[in-house]
Amino acid sequence: MEFNENEAIYLQIAGYVGEHILRQQWLPDQKIPSVRDLAATLQVNPNTVMRTYELLQSQETIYNKRGLGFFVAPEAAARVRAYRRERFLQQELPAFFATISLLGIDLAEIKQRYDQFQAPTPSLAAHEN
Repeated sequence: MEFNENEAIYLQIAGYVGEHILRQQWLPDQKIPSVRDLAATLQVNPNTVMRTYELLQSQETIYNKRGLGFFVAPEAAARVRAYRRERFLQQELPAFFATISLLGIDLAEIKQRYDQFQAPTPSLAAHEN
């Protein structure tokens, strides 16, 4: 994982965990990597991962089963999505608006590009005919 120097590492790891939850790679009530395993995978200090897990536990995204490890909370995906949505709307969207305004990009072009992004990609089979 490449870390961004503009944000605390434990918060970036929380984003990594949230990404796995939102992509359904880690499902509700599923055990997640131990502190040591995730620290080794991400090449960070285990104390940093523990700080991340404490944060996520306080946000009710994960829970601890004493002696067994940490697990994805039943409502984790909804909590992660709500947190990320609010963060995007409060922090990232204003910066995005400032950039498009500065570059003279109008909302019609943004909508067109977004529609292209959302459009399903044609299968290879359709091109083989």
